[in-house]
Amino acid sequence: MLKEFKEFAMRGNVVDMAVGIIIGAAFGKIVTSFVNDVIMPPIGLLMGNVDFSNLFVNLGGDYTTVAAAEEAGGPIIKYGLFINTVLDFIIVAFVIFLVIKAMNKMKRQQVQQPPAPPAPTTEQKLLTEIRDVLKAQNAH
Repeated sequence: MLKEFKEFAMRGNVVDMAVGIIIGAAFGKIVTSFVNDVIMPPIGLLMGNVDFSNLFVNLGGDYTTVAAAEEAGGPIIKYGLFINTVLDFIIVAFVIFLVIKAMNKMKRQQVQQPPAPPAPTTEQKLLTEIRDVLKAQNAH
């Protein structure tokens, strides 16, 4: 059973998938940081110094921040964090779209350029010469 598991785990597509998941997780962290630390602060500034990570709807209690509500265990809807997550998704989806678009373009270029036909072999050249000589003799 251990041997079968090792064979399964070491197959090429399983290893490729694992690498893809690891890179995807790292890319997700980069995008989250980009949204939270680069995109949202200027948007918040343009909207009057709004901190999106602290936007919430208070469903009970008197909380002024998300941290205070979470510490007290109060019910809140964190729509600011939801906005950040939606932006994360849009950026990741757009990057994946660009990658797939580039891959499709490369595939189309490969299809458009058919491989050159193989050069005739020595045998084919000799047969062609013989055919041409016979045609010439029959024409006279």
